[in-house]
Amino acid sequence: MNKLHLHNTLTGRKEEFKPIKKGQVGLYTCGPTVYNYAHIGNLRTYVFEDILKRTLVYNGYKVKHVMNITDVGHLVGDRDMGEDKLEKGAEREGKSARDIAEFYLKAFKDDLNKLNIIEPDTWIKATKTIKEQIELIKKLENKGFTYETSDGIYYDTSKFKDYNKLSHLKLEDLKEGARVEKNEEKRNPTDFALWKFSPQGVKRQQEWNPKEYGADWKIGFPGWHIECSAMSMAELGDQLDIHCGGIDHINVHHTNEIAQSEAATGKKFFNFWLHGAFLNIAGGKKMAKSEANFLTLANALVKKGIDPLVFRFACLQTHYRKPMEYSEEAMKNAEKGLKNLLEKFRRLIPVLFNKQGLVRNWVDSGFIDDNFNYKFTEAINDDLDTPRTLMIVNELLSSNLEKSTIFQTMSKFNDVLGLGLGTGMTAEIDLDEIKKIEPLLEKRLEVRENKDFKESDRLRDEIEKLGYIVEDTKDGQRISKK
Repeated sequence: MNKLHLHNTLTGRKEEFKPIKKGQVGLYTCGPTVYNYAHIGNLRTYVFEDILKRTLVYNGYKVKHVMNITDVGHLVGDRDMGEDKLEKGAEREGKSARDIAEFYLKAFKDDLNKLNIIEPDTWIKATKTIKEQIELIKKLENKGFTYETSDGIYYDTSKFKDYNKLSHLKLEDLKEGARVEKNEEKRNPTDFALWKFSPQGVKRQQEWNPKEYGADWKIGFPGWHIECSAMSMAELGDQLDIHCGGIDHINVHHTNEIAQSEAATGKKFFNFWLHGAFLNIAGGKKMAKSEANFLTLANALVKKGIDPLVFRFACLQTHYRKPMEYSEEAMKNAEKGLKNLLEKFRRLIPVLFNKQGLVRNWVDSGFIDDNFNYKFTEAINDDLDTPRTLMIVNELLSSNLEKSTIFQTMSKFNDVLGLGLGTGMTAEIDLDEIKKIEPLLEKRLEVRENKDFKESDRLRDEIEKLGYIVEDTKDGQRISKK
């Protein structure tokens, strides 16, 4: 099998993937901040991460996939500015922060299900790992990486060598980007909060007393960045293979994760970092909740009668590291493309009705074609090149191979692409279920032998009304689901 190569943001190049433990992979993907619905720009990232996970399994790895749930501490400004998004969401909807988190977590899981994204092995909430986060901050405090201001405990980025090693930007550029935040007490523009104190005279819904965990700080809540470090290390320990997220996390969130984690442990924090590019709307502007231009899966597709898998298919047509353009026209084109693919696949899953009665044609037979399997593996193992895999899929479905071989080969590819083949409209026909139309099929066989094609056509239409398509072949009547 072709070796798996992935583009590592940390090194800026494609590298052969080698796990820390043979045959096993620790995968951490940044999960949602559950204060609102995920928009389809967010969901594009989760589709890419699902392809990565499926590709790892396809290559024979046992994957432990961890995804965090940010249910506290993520401020509106992404650095240390503004209100907590959960507190703000609770105020917006007149509910508790906990209720807000549970509602939008359920909505997020529903979106994953609609997009055929495999759920992580472990969901981990920030509010359930406060102890681990405080212990990690204490390690940094004991090593001299922190300082206190009037509003929290901060990390001193000047004390960490190679703070810019993930972003590959000049340190001055990172500092310039951080200067939008006005905080005169910070020693360096890039410094960030590890623990935020609750504002004086304000009772937050979610706050903790660090003294209960052996830390001599004021009541407050964790910073956004410390949460992911603590959660990933708590669940993956010494199996920190791959960390994923959107490219908007590179310069701040993931850079800060690396700085605090490596300062605390003295060890490398994740070997591979993978990032998905933005989903842009008309005019090349990225989709974001802060811009009030975001579309959810529901209002972009479902309410318009478009299968959410159309969006997944559209995502696969663009490489995950390239910007993807969203428009209604693009979705319509993707819908046509997916329907065409599904129709070709559906026609590979018939049963026959002839003088011997109903017979399964070849669904349980066939083999994987080595040539197509090699080409597909070469493409997907080349940094998840899904556009190329779709070209190979179309080539396979239009090939002159035995239909049973096409079916088996395509089914294997679908394990990676996750396009829902074998479910819904493309489900394999149940012979017991189809027996309800057997009398009509017998009658049609009889009238065709008598060359009564008008009656044959009428019976075919009647069968179609019952949900089945009938095609005449040299081997008999070929029946597939409508």
